[in-house]
Amino acid sequence: MNTTPNIHTMIVAAGRGSRFGAVIAKQYTKINEQTLLQHSVTRLASSGYINHCYLVIAADDEVASTLTFALPIDYVIGGAERWQSVRAGVSAILESGANKSDLILIHDAARPAVPTEDIDSVITAAMSEPYGAILAAPVADTLKLSAALPKQHFDDSSEFSDSDNDYIKTTVNRQHMWQAQTPQVFRIGELSRLLDYINEHQLHITDEASAFEYLDLPIRLVSGSRQNIKLTFPDDAIVLAAIMTAQA
Repeated sequence: MNTTPNIHTMIVAAGRGSRFGAVIAKQYTKINEQTLLQHSVTRLASSGYINHCYLVIAADDEVASTLTFALPIDYVIGGAERWQSVRAGVSAILESGANKSDLILIHDAARPAVPTEDIDSVITAAMSEPYGAILAAPVADTLKLSAALPKQHFDDSSEFSDSDNDYIKTTVNRQHMWQAQTPQVFRIGELSRLLDYINEHQLHITDEASAFEYLDLPIRLVSGSRQNIKLTFPDDAIVLAAIMTAQA
């Protein structure tokens, strides 16, 4: 195994962020006078391992090319789904001459507060793994599994519709439960192979580590900071602004 691989870096910024509910794509939301995408690139640039970044953007994106970034940038056009965007970026990096044993670091544009030490830690961990490593945080909150309450629990005058019937079914044991974060770092040849597998079998994945899970391939968990939150809902912007101000 190549224990001193080259590090290739990619930020996925082709999504629309529908849950965020804004008119603009959420990666262009501004916090402290810069977009999330600019902040995320700057944070990656703080790592001594990273000196270049691929940005995977939507075909109709007219914003990214107007921004200035803390790293040299190459642009790649993404797909309709996240995994398709990642696959496009992986293909571009391999076509540029990357070795299949090199590492690819994939980060979300909407995580602009990842600490430098966490970036370095997940890269270092991935260097000694055959497949890769991801940042994640152990689940601290009590988890509840929900289910719709059977209709016999309501009388005919109940004001609740079927869509409102979401009630606690049970408490989920949070031992061994982790919240996945990014960056996620993988051997680029292995990731490419697994994304081809996902495409061929029309499988659904929510992050790149999920592709490895389908074939029961081990991906190491690296404990990351709880400062590394993702902008998903409008209220998250307030929290992120406070975190990034404190980090400055």
